Amino acid sequence: MNIKQAKDYIKDCVKIYLKKDEFGEYRIPVVRQRPVFLLGAPGIGKTAIMEQIAQELGIALVSYSMTHHTRQSALGLPFICKKEYSGEMTDVSEYTMSEIIASVHETMEASGIREGILFLDEINCVSETLAPSMLQFLQYKVFGRHRVPEGWIVVTAGNPPEYNKSVREFDVVTMDRLRLLEVEADYHVWKEYAGEQGVHSAILNYLDLKKEHFYRIEAGLKGKTYVTARGWEDLSEILQMYEEEGMQTDEALVGQYIRNEKIAKEFTAYYDLYQKYKRDYQIYQILSGHAPDSAVIRAQQAPFDERLSLVGMLLDKIQSEMREAVETADYLTELTASLKAVKALLTRDEGATLEQLLEEQRSRREKKIESLQKAGALSKGVRKKEKHVLAFLQEEQKFCMLESGKEESGFGALEKRYREQVVRMKENTAAIGERLHALFVFLEKAFPEGNEMLIFVTELTVNDYSARFIGMFGSEDYRRHNEELLISERKNELQEEIAALEL
Repeated sequence: MNIKQAKDYIKDCVKIYLKKDEFGEYRIPVVRQRPVFLLGAPGIGKTAIMEQIAQELGIALVSYSMTHHTRQSALGLPFICKKEYSGEMTDVSEYTMSEIIASVHETMEASGIREGILFLDEINCVSETLAPSMLQFLQYKVFGRHRVPEGWIVVTAGNPPEYNKSVREFDVVTMDRLRLLEVEADYHVWKEYAGEQGVHSAILNYLDLKKEHFYRIEAGLKGKTYVTARGWEDLSEILQMYEEEGMQTDEALVGQYIRNEKIAKEFTAYYDLYQKYKRDYQIYQILSGHAPDSAVIRAQQAPFDERLSLVGMLLDKIQSEMREAVETADYLTELTASLKAVKALLTRDEGATLEQLLEEQRSRREKKIESLQKAGALSKGVRKKEKHVLAFLQEEQKFCMLESGKEESGFGALEKRYREQVVRMKENTAAIGERLHALFVFLEKAFPEGNEMLIFVTELTVNDYSARFIGMFGSEDYRRHNEELLISERKNELQEEIAALEL
């Protein structure tokens, strides 16, 4: 299965394991809660999906790599204690709490979240001394004398032996206590994730042309060469930072992330060409609705890979703007809820001041962020949204102090500043809508009969942010072309059905 299917499967598994009866007890007893064993090549996103599952379910996450653990660190250290048996005192061996179990308790104490996932990576690389104890842990969720707290689901992961020399193959007895999920790299699934994460469009365009370069691990004269999903995502981050600083990207930089000489060389050449296309086609003029005739003519005559790169560049620009607009709308929606609460309290409680109520809202949100962060369940999107809300509330507290006694002060002044932000958002979304229309006009001129419009509309549909933007603010061009696409697809389906009947 691919990593997206694995994520959905594990998410459903966690939901089932956390299901309770009418007495508040877990329906499936701990001994029957088989841990999931996620087996797949390195760098395909095993750790990333665990973070996403925890964030989406609102539960905690504790991650551990088992490669560095010895029997003592995993099970705890022995010590002697006194116990009485049949009226006689005797010395008994006990064990301190395992570092791993202690981390779960610390996370619960710090975050206040009582349920979560204990994710143990590289589980099939445990030391020889620890291996016998893993059987007990996998069935009973116990390290030494200490049990994983109720409400914590164990998920494990590891690499196949061909990727890691330290791998110990599990015997049948061990595997019989696990739910095995074998995961393979899948570019189309990763591309969907990459679009939501804002991975550099040059990388996505290159991989659209060279899908076989997405994931590759080979044995070479100089040792193993490898290209992974993690490598492409990390390269994207550094490319974007280099571009912001106006720094030069070369093959040596790319090769630090893409550890295959041939692929690193090809991508670097493509990246240089991609930057040239961006300059030659005057992307900003196209977006402004003033596409030069030379750009239209060149696009019409361009080879397929150049046309695909052009569509990718246009998508990258408009989708990044759509993403910011959607994030702003989400922030303002969240802020609206806080301001409505403040207004209601001001109306009911004449003794409360605006400054005090803003402080209460800010304090409550800070505690929420801190709790989610300590639980490992705070996504980048939620963090960014909450930080924007906190910044607004903090700024308004300052205004309360500065404007005290002025004619235009209090909640009315606050509401005015809030509505100014709403107006700016509406103006910005209208401007993005105009640029989107300009792109459709350009593509209709440049590629009246080609597949480029199909690619453009499809990418707008599958990307979460552009789909949400169009859903929230509309686009007549998108609606029209999407209907044409659906009609075309239905026509093809009917032709296939007729062909099947004729057979």
